[in-house]
Amino acid sequence: MTHPRSGSSTVSEEGLGPDERMTPRAFADMVAIGRVVKPQGRRGEVVAESYSDRPERFPSLRTAYVPGPDGQARAVTVTSCWPHKGRFVLKLEGVDSIDDAERYRGMELRIGEEELAPLPAGSYYHHQLRGLRVEDEQGASLGEVADVLTNAGDAPVLVVRGPRGETLIPLADMFVRSVDLEGGRLVATRTETLVAER
Repeated sequence: MTHPRSGSSTVSEEGLGPDERMTPRAFADMVAIGRVVKPQGRRGEVVAESYSDRPERFPSLRTAYVPGPDGQARAVTVTSCWPHKGRFVLKLEGVDSIDDAERYRGMELRIGEEELAPLPAGSYYHHQLRGLRVEDEQGASLGEVADVLTNAGDAPVLVVRGPRGETLIPLADMFVRSVDLEGGRLVATRTETLVAER
């Protein structure tokens, strides 16, 4: 499941690798699959956090997009990738020093929605869940999915905002009973032991 689309900082053309090219598409229209956390090592590698519950996508990632000027997407070539402590280390073409890598800190990595692999029944990309109205099993409104939080090794958590404030619901079968993407509706169990509020 990919993380919902969100805002990100922009980057100037200075200091970007030679294979990074401007594409005629808006960065905001793409799907976030991860975020650069920090530089790693002295050769320009970066540590990336996956927004997906299918992290196997990262080792096969060859091209990703970062924010460019005027909200456009800028392509970056991934020359290698390997797992590291629940995250991934990426080597980006043309990024060969700590200073080069530092320019990517905090940037989201995105791909086009058409590049997303089909998911098995019962699995969803995070951007598909954002904005769904959430109801309990009796049809009473709990709010709307505002975000999906991910932590390495843990089930994603839905952030639901409604009249009672913000509610956290684990994205697991015992908490989420059904998802109807076409109808824009998600049914969750309303039980204090299953739904934690903050």
